[in-house]
Amino acid sequence: METHHPFETLDPDTVLNAVEAVGGVRSDGRLLPLNSYENRVYMVGVEGGPAVVAKFYRPDRWDDAQIREEHAFSEELVAAEVPVVAPLRCGAGTLAHSHGFRIALYPMRGGRMLEVDNRDVLRRLGAYLGRIHVVGGGGAFDHRLSLDPGDHGRRARDWLLAGNWLPPHLEEAYRTVTDDLLEAMAACWERAGAVHAIRLHGDFHPGNVLQTEEGFHLVDLDDSCTGPAIQDLWMLLPGERAERESFLEAVLEGYRTFCDLDLRELHLIEPLRTLRLVRHAAWLAERWEDPAFPRAFPWFAEPRYWEEHLLALREQLGALAEPPLSAQ
Repeated sequence: METHHPFETLDPDTVLNAVEAVGGVRSDGRLLPLNSYENRVYMVGVEGGPAVVAKFYRPDRWDDAQIREEHAFSEELVAAEVPVVAPLRCGAGTLAHSHGFRIALYPMRGGRMLEVDNRDVLRRLGAYLGRIHVVGGGGAFDHRLSLDPGDHGRRARDWLLAGNWLPPHLEEAYRTVTDDLLEAMAACWERAGAVHAIRLHGDFHPGNVLQTEEGFHLVDLDDSCTGPAIQDLWMLLPGERAERESFLEAVLEGYRTFCDLDLRELHLIEPLRTLRLVRHAAWLAERWEDPAFPRAFPWFAEPRYWEEHLLALREQLGALAEPPLSAQ
């Protein structure tokens, strides 16, 4: 029997009807899909009011308690005057259910791509991250995940191997290099010592920051979790080592306006980067039944992808052996 992914049921009428039922509004018929693969996200026009963004959560990824905890964290940040785009309240709460989906509505916010090579922008973002972490350190998650590169990396690796996603001639090489990576990641973590874990944005990369003339809109706390503060900083540090250290200096200049960073956490940057590489491959495989993924990532099914992925992992093994970035 042919099966269909749940997201295939999200035709325009279903989306508009769900938004009207959840938000208590009347759509003016405008509907624009926005860039998102993990969930389905749409801009929906509203009669007599501003457009809203409707987020249809991927089924079976998060439960209600985890999503509500993410939303509550967003609201805490807004109350602390951090420019996070938090979900709108629809009735008694921020999470609704309709047409078999968990749904949240957000105010529509615009902006342009982040100027990641602008030191003033990095300083300002560092200040916002400092404020996020002050709030994050003032409470705890009960339901969101805790970041554990070793455990999460091993599970992603084992899942890929068990699912026969790699070309057979690369499986043993992949197993060997990931064994070495997991050992090197653990050594870095041991060098860092017992670092403090707080509530985090979790996925603070440039694509989740919208820049405007007035400031920034910080979006998408879908991966909010508990972990070391450096998880929210390292994705702002592109390029080679000297450039990363220069960018880190700018970020920390703003960050330290509100809180200090335990510099032992610099040992964790490369393990966290390694985890992202391994998990990204597993993420693509786990989502392959979603028709949007083969269309968007056709190269994932090609042997060349795995050859290049294996090369990137070997390069990362070298990076794990290097001294951590320096910061004053």
